[in-house]
Amino acid sequence: MTGNQKIAFAASDTEIAQKALARLGTLYDQVPADQADVIVALGGDGFMLHTLHSTQHLNAPVYGMNCGTIGFLMNEFSQDALPARLAAAQEEKINPLSMVAVCRDGSRHEALAINEVSLLRAGPQAAKLRITVDGQVRMEELVCDGALVCTPAGSTAYNYSAHGPILPIGSDVLALTAMSAFRPRRWRGALLPKVAKVRFDVLEPEKRPVMADADSRSVRDVITVEISSEDHIVHRILFDPGHGLQERMMREQFV
Repeated sequence: MTGNQKIAFAASDTEIAQKALARLGTLYDQVPADQADVIVALGGDGFMLHTLHSTQHLNAPVYGMNCGTIGFLMNEFSQDALPARLAAAQEEKINPLSMVAVCRDGSRHEALAINEVSLLRAGPQAAKLRITVDGQVRMEELVCDGALVCTPAGSTAYNYSAHGPILPIGSDVLALTAMSAFRPRRWRGALLPKVAKVRFDVLEPEKRPVMADADSRSVRDVITVEISSEDHIVHRILFDPGHGLQERMMREQFV
């Protein structure tokens, strides 16, 4: 980034983020998001994902400052020398996943996910899923609490909590991870090429209802979910030097 950037601020509804917004607003000039060179997001990772989704039509990168409980995608908060930090920031580019879900009532829902698309059981019984990759059935029946497909950027989020692998940023790989797999016993998933198209079919959907979720946007009573990478959509995220996604992923693996 260069100096003298036009900045737009966005903040979550939390008290700490709103106070940070008020302080920064008195220190720095700001412009509307559609006129900005850079967007500064104040909150946690959830708000960062919200900001990336809501500004994907703009050409401005997003620089996050942590005002929440989780800040893997965020930089440390400081109100000092913000233009200099923005000028020195390093850019990471990531592609989201596309989710197309069809429900029992025939409705069709589309969404994008920067971290992951997950399927979760929505009743007392385990889900039964059929997994197809690039038109070929790879698993006739997975009995589990759920399954997800994640990007490298999302591999340290829900995927990691489900014991999935951490994927290097920039790798052309997606992770397919199962949650609490019962059959096949303890099956944890697979690594797939980024260009793979994954389809989940829900077996016995009336008896074993399933919901689908794309970055916390949920659809209930799904019967099929198709997932693929959207390479034509690029999210640009800014990090302080030495604190980019690659370094953070390395730290996660050596704690």
